[in-house]
Amino acid sequence: MAVDEELPNQAPVEFVLPFMGGRLKRSQLIAIVAMLGLALVSGLARAANAPTTPKPLRVLFIGNSQTSTNDLPAFVAEIAKAYKQKIEYRTVAPSAVTLQGNWNMGSARGSLLGGGWDAVVLQQGPSVLAESRANLCFYAKAFADEAREWGARPFLLMVWPRRGSGVAEVIDAYSAAAAGADTGLLPGGVAWAAAQRRAPDLSLYRWDGIHPNRVGTYLAALVVYAGLRGVAPVAPNSLVVNGNPFWIPRDTARLLRDSAKEALSMRFSTPACSQL
Repeated sequence: MAVDEELPNQAPVEFVLPFMGGRLKRSQLIAIVAMLGLALVSGLARAANAPTTPKPLRVLFIGNSQTSTNDLPAFVAEIAKAYKQKIEYRTVAPSAVTLQGNWNMGSARGSLLGGGWDAVVLQQGPSVLAESRANLCFYAKAFADEAREWGARPFLLMVWPRRGSGVAEVIDAYSAAAAGADTGLLPGGVAWAAAQRRAPDLSLYRWDGIHPNRVGTYLAALVVYAGLRGVAPVAPNSLVVNGNPFWIPRDTARLLRDSAKEALSMRFSTPACSQL
């Protein structure tokens, strides 16, 4: 008889596990294997459901004092925390400089090189004069094309008009430039107009009627963050920006949130600069 032939009344087969003392029967071994399998599946499920740290959004801001006044990017980063998100940023925004000036000085373009940015936010002045409008159109496209070459998505931040001026020409200039450059449009100026329509006495400007006060910067930052992330705006009424507390009443925060939401919901039909 072959040595591995099964006998009719053969006793239960026993297995010896080198890492355990004693012997296990087949049914006991099957039970252990089943338990090990269950533990493995459970461990994988826990690993899959474990919370992960969200990847920071890396943003390069290129503009002038409309961006650097009150440190708009820092406001954006603090608002991001309301979403439990993180913003990493760099700002190239010298005072009184157009996008052409930033292009020619080279520091903004240099910051793009290999920076690993997710997004680039471009900003100029109101750009309602023919020459400044043409400047905005040309250099928004130049920067946007270069941003895309480095894997970053370009956005154009529409600013606000000088105090006492209408916003329509600002909308026309920025929406045409965004269409021509194929960028996302962050309609800060529209949000300002919506807020002032809701609350005519609300102050958004500094004394010079050009630059934003901290409330104005906060409103622009609501638009920027929500637009970058593609989410509905939230408006925390208390922040600490660069170590300085910022607080507004809750009803004011809601008004600004609704103004940002209105601006972001608008669709602009201005022909692209290249079509004019």
